[in-house]
Amino acid sequence: MVVVVVVVEVVVVVVVVVVVVVVVVVVVVVVVVVVVVVVVVVVVVVAKVVLVEVVVVAVVVVAVVIVVVVVVIVEVVVLVVVVIIVVVVVVVVVAVVAAAAVVVVVVVVVVVVVVVVVVVVVVVVVVVEVVVVVVVVVVVVVVVVVVVVVVVVVVVVVVVVVVVVVVEVVVEVVVVVVVVLVVVVVVVVVVVVVVVVVVVVVVVVVVVVVVVVVVVVVVVVEVAVVVVEVVVVVVVVVVVVVVVVVVVVEVVVVVVVVVVGVVLLLLF
Repeated sequence: MVVVVVVVEVVVVVVVVVVVVVVVVVVVVVVVVVVVVVVVVVVVVVAKVVLVEVVVVAVVVVAVVIVVVVVVIVEVVVLVVVVIIVVVVVVVVVAVVAAAAVVVVVVVVVVVVVVVVVVVVVVVVVVVEVVVVVVVVVVVVVVVVVVVVVVVVVVVVVVVVVVVVVVEVVVEVVVVVVVVLVVVVVVVVVVVVVVVVVVVVVVVVVVVVVVVVVVVVVVVVEVAVVVVEVVVVVVVVVVVVVVVVVVVVEVVVVVVVVVVGVVLLLLF
């Protein structure tokens, strides 16, 4: 019975160790999977943010380039117009000078008007360039604000994801601890039940052995008593037989003596 109890205890300990090892392996696998998911989520979010920033910067650069190209084209066109106007004015002036002095005065007036127009056009171009620069600055400021807002949103999302992951990890750890405690309680209950059963079995076996020993002792005592009684009876019978034999011998002796005496009396 002691060997059986030891074997049962060893089996229970081995089962508990195996369950604990399996639970630890499951916890490690869950933690590794959660870390990988967090890393993937963070990498995806950062990649999206970087991609959005690159697209925004590219759009801004393209817009600036387009604006600069348009300004340059406008300036070139204005310069060409100015050159054409100047050439025309020069031709007109030469023709007018060649034609007449009166025409020269008219041409001078026309030249003044043209110069005024050119000055107005240049002023308008400068104003347009200033407006374009202001618009570009406003666009850049808006883009910077949008990028800052996007970065703040991404940081908030990452913080929320990290908090959610931490909460999930804490919940899983609590669940694992509860499972381990339940397993330990179950194992302890099983061990206690097994010990109680073993103790009961041992007590029953001891009681049975004691009863058997008592019965055997009683039977042996009764047999011994019977044997002693038989021996006593045999001894009594032997004594009676001996007494009877002695009496018979004495009677025979007496008879013989009497007969001998009678014979002797008759002879003498």
